[in-house]
Formats: sequence, C-alpha cells, structure tokens
Amino acid sequence: MALTAECRGEPMRWQAKHDRDAFKEVWLMFENEDGRFPLYPGDATWIEYAYSVTEDKWGHWFQRAVRLPTEHLLVRLDFPAGLDPVVWGTETSMTAESVPLRTAPERRDSTGRRIYEWSTDDPALHARFRLEWRFRNPHQR
Repeated sequence: MALTAECRGEPMRWQAKHDRDAFKEVWLMFENEDGRFPLYPGDATWIEYAYSVTEDKWGHWFQRAVRLPTEHLLVRLDFPAGLDPVVWGTETSMTAESVPLRTAPERRDSTGRRIYEWSTDDPALHARFRLEWRFRNPHQR
C-alpha cells in the first residue's frame, strides 16, 4: 500500500485494523522506532499521510472517519489526467443518513495529473467522509 505518515515531521508507525482485498482500515500510531510522542488532551498537531495502491487494487472511493477532535481535515486525490476522473462526496454521521458534502471537491490540473482537494473545518466526531470517483476514459493511461 506504500503508506507513509508523519506527525510534526516525525515518521509514524501504523497498524492495519482490517486488511482485506476490498477494504483496508489503518490506524496511525503516535510512535516510531525512536519512541512515543503522545497527543495529550488540549494539545493539537498536524498529521499528514499518503498512500498509493497498484491499479489492480485501486478502488473507486476513499473514506475517512473522524475519531479524535479535528480542527481541519484536507483530502487530496491525485489521478492521471488521461483517465478523465470526476469526484463527488458524501458525509455520514451516527445520527443521519449519507448526505452530499457541504462543499464540492475543487479540481486543478497539473502536468498530466488531475488533482481534487476537499477540506472541512471542525468536523463532528464520528462523522465519516467518503469521496468517490469514476473515470470517464478508463482505458487511457
């Protein structure tokens, strides 16, 4: 899956909670081979992670659950422009059905890539944000 994660510039270990062909859930650990760096109540930090998957394992959605108080959440999806991707998203909470995202993902093109970004501030705890896509030109590389 080629996952990398950092907190304050420190590499983070991660743990696969669910590891199936069609579904993976990964938890980021506040530690690495040099020790732990806990996040205490009232503290804030920036966590950045990225992953890539091979074409044969590439699904058409990404889902992010908010399990800790979060001030800002940004998701960036980076596709080959030749696939002509379109992206949309939904939000689900513990008390509501899935609804469209309040703001649309923003698109930009850059050197043969089509990049979509979506962000939100102060998402509710236990909310799930799901971004989905389809390729209008799936046979192009």
